Amino acid sequence: MNNSNPLAKRRYIIAAVVVIIGLVYIAQLFNLQLLSPQYREYADSNAFLRRTLYPARGAIYDRNGKLLVYNRPTYDVMMVVREMKQFDTLDFCRTLNIDIGRFYTLDADMRDRRRNPGYSSYTPQLFMSQLNVEEYGLLQEKLYKFPGIYIQSRTERQYNYPNMGLILGYVAEVDENKIATDPYYVRKDYVGKSGIELSHEEDLRGEKGVEILLRDAHGRVQGQYEEGAHDKAPVSGKDLTLGIDIELQAYGEQLMHNKVGSIVMIDPRTGEVLCMVSAPTYDPVLLTGKSFSANYRQLEGNPFKPLINRAIAGTYPPGSTFKPTQGLVFLQEGIITAETRYSCYGGYPPLGGRPGCHPHASPLSVQYALTTSCNSFFCYGLNSMLSNRGKYATTGAAFDVWRDHMVDMGFGYPLGVDLPSEKRGFIPNSKFYTNVFKTERWNAHNIISIAIGQGEILATPLQIANLGAMIANRGYYYTPHVVKERKGAALEATYTTRHESGVNREHFDITVAGMADAVTMGTCRGINLAPFVEVCGKTGTVQNPHGEDHSLFMGFAPKDDPQVAIAVVVEHGRWGATNAVPIARLMMQKFFRGEIPESDQWLETTIMNREILPYVYTRNLPVSQSSN
Repeated sequence: MNNSNPLAKRRYIIAAVVVIIGLVYIAQLFNLQLLSPQYREYADSNAFLRRTLYPARGAIYDRNGKLLVYNRPTYDVMMVVREMKQFDTLDFCRTLNIDIGRFYTLDADMRDRRRNPGYSSYTPQLFMSQLNVEEYGLLQEKLYKFPGIYIQSRTERQYNYPNMGLILGYVAEVDENKIATDPYYVRKDYVGKSGIELSHEEDLRGEKGVEILLRDAHGRVQGQYEEGAHDKAPVSGKDLTLGIDIELQAYGEQLMHNKVGSIVMIDPRTGEVLCMVSAPTYDPVLLTGKSFSANYRQLEGNPFKPLINRAIAGTYPPGSTFKPTQGLVFLQEGIITAETRYSCYGGYPPLGGRPGCHPHASPLSVQYALTTSCNSFFCYGLNSMLSNRGKYATTGAAFDVWRDHMVDMGFGYPLGVDLPSEKRGFIPNSKFYTNVFKTERWNAHNIISIAIGQGEILATPLQIANLGAMIANRGYYYTPHVVKERKGAALEATYTTRHESGVNREHFDITVAGMADAVTMGTCRGINLAPFVEVCGKTGTVQNPHGEDHSLFMGFAPKDDPQVAIAVVVEHGRWGATNAVPIARLMMQKFFRGEIPESDQWLETTIMNREILPYVYTRNLPVSQSSN
């Protein structure tokens, strides 16, 4: 018997279709209610208003507890487009002190998903930022007239001193790349863009909070949802204490007024940066508020480049401040001893008196060569090392040993200071010269100028100051760092780890003796503060193809209990003793005494009134110079 029944089959088909349709509806309801952000946002926006609570950015203090950077309240205008009803746009514009064209531009930017990827008509969107207290008050009074408009509070950076603009850095609106790589940020958030604000952004920014408010059927806020049980309080950013002394910093900026260059002072015992002056600089308040863009353009167009921190991004031939490294290497490698003598006849004899040298006794030892800053001695030393086939297989092999010593002493690579944009300087290797000369058969006389810190050698003022700290410590240094303490967090281990030079202490003792004699009877007598404090130093006069020579000084004090190392670079300042040494003397007086003694006040007046600017630049200084 055939059991097939067409009617039964149809029932099964119809039942299957009904089941499928039911499943489709269920799936769509699941998607709309649980998966679709659009409908979920719409549903949530009818019942809730979520307000982001911005944390206070961490404050910044100097080493003595003086408040440098703090916050003041500022306000943002937020729009929920779905809630907006027709209102008096002209009245709204008058309240915010903008014209109607600006209103439409801001509105279009807010709705543009390319500019504002997180745009949603259901959630609060930033329309306009940085209202001050007065503007906030005016808008708050009329807020009932503008449905869909809310006010959100946040903070803005303020400064107690017109100094340290390049070190502190600035904050500005986050860009799209940062938003794409860090989910913490949304459009119109603010983020550190330079200086400490950038390098310590994660410390300073804190954590955002959220407040969930309940609406009624008409969209009016009725209060906190479940009495705030689901709210999250913002967490303020970490306060930072710097190693910098603001009084010392401000004084250095005064001394460098109308000059181009840098002053760096380091505590060799810890690596803490005590001051870091880059001239010219700018008042940090210029890069805040609604004048930010105009002021930034002015600073960017300034021919003196006040947005470049020359202390870490300016690279210079170190000149004679580099000679201590040469003596240390020659001693460590056994090329010379403390008793080795080389001759000098007003210059380096094997090359016909080039490079030249000033009159002094001859022949001379390494200690006396440091005291008199003899060029010839260190040229002899480099030639002796690179031509020593009993110790090195080739010139290139000898040179790479030399280079490795330079790297161990903190040159050729960034030191790792906790600031962005640090440059590495330049220490060549043997391959560099093989490429330059197109042969491996080059020798010390082809590159003799590097023995006296010229030629291809480049260093930053920070690296030169760090050399002073390493010599002060007789062989080691700590990575220089601007931040001394992070509230509630330990300092990174990299800033508390000793870096060894690989040179024996007894060789440093000879170097220190030579630098001490340089202050009492050599090239930098202008910084002799004995018997009050015994200073060790080394001057540098660096050839400059673009104008007058650069003036440099590197040193430390006291000799036997070092508390500070210093480097001074004055671009176009001519002799090291002419400008760098007097500035270093005044900075040492300020550091050790807290004030300038009457005997040096004439020097202070002279340096502060001295203008040393490249002739190619205009003398009409923009506003950024006025803060020095």
